[in-house]
Amino acid sequence: MHRILTKKRAMEIIANFSHAGVFVVGDIMVDHFIWGNVSRISPEAPVPVVNVQKDSILLGGCANVLNNIHSMGGKVYVAGVIGADNIGKKLLAELSDRKIGTEGIIIKKDRPTTLKTRIVAHGQQMVRFDKEDKNPISLSTMNKILEYVESLRNKIGAIVISDYNKGVVSKELVRGIREIVNNSDIFICVDPKQNNLSIYEGAHIITPNHYEVQRVAGRELTENYSIQRLCESILKRYAFPAMLVTHGEEGMSLFENGPKIIHTHFPAQAREVYDVTGAGDTVIGMLALGLAAKANLKEATCLANLAAGIVVEKIGTATVSQKELIAVL
Repeated sequence: MHRILTKKRAMEIIANFSHAGVFVVGDIMVDHFIWGNVSRISPEAPVPVVNVQKDSILLGGCANVLNNIHSMGGKVYVAGVIGADNIGKKLLAELSDRKIGTEGIIIKKDRPTTLKTRIVAHGQQMVRFDKEDKNPISLSTMNKILEYVESLRNKIGAIVISDYNKGVVSKELVRGIREIVNNSDIFICVDPKQNNLSIYEGAHIITPNHYEVQRVAGRELTENYSIQRLCESILKRYAFPAMLVTHGEEGMSLFENGPKIIHTHFPAQAREVYDVTGAGDTVIGMLALGLAAKANLKEATCLANLAAGIVVEKIGTATVSQKELIAVL
């Protein structure tokens, strides 16, 4: 167990999960995995022929964040946009099966449900094709989302803004959320995809991965420009209270802003890394749930690091259950 978090304290936080409400807003997606094997090359073109064994439809994007929170026993609420199509119907059915409310999901006839289809053969992803519309949502759609946030104000302890740059998250949406939760104890956690972080102004913590940090900073990691130096420059520029950076198999780093920036490193917990798909969703979902369950920032990060260690040992967009989390304690 990390020195920051004793097993006793971890169990106290986990016991609070069932009373902790988290609202997730952002780009709802569906991950479609087609699994098969390859034994020959096509006579039509120099490409492998995949003999399909099975396929699976999984919740992706912001829906994967809420699925992680739900599987860990938290109360989860969601808002976003889907299309009036069969994939959208399947997604709503998946949420209903889990008894997750869909009142905040807006169905639009003029855009498809975002769908990412991956073909995996012998455990290796071979190709991915995406169906999406990245145009910004309308003002009326955004206002419906904000009305839903307003209705949840007394039921939640944290908000996750899960931005996959598919048109839902904007500066105006973030500002509207911030105004609604002003003068409350609700944490705003952002998984950013856009390079201009001023869009997320007012968030309490952002959770980029180390590639996104380099993109935002406009610099690659070198001996002179360590991850710490890049993160400190970003925190000074945008004045977020905290930033949690994931480094894949190297773990994660928490930077807390103040007169002096405090850096705490959390080593990776995974024994074998098989697939990092959706690991960032697990991290921000666990972080927000921990904060809503009255953990402090370091304690919530410690739990998020444990959850990430479990999820990267699974193939595909996966979740972590409360039982698995307790087992690794």
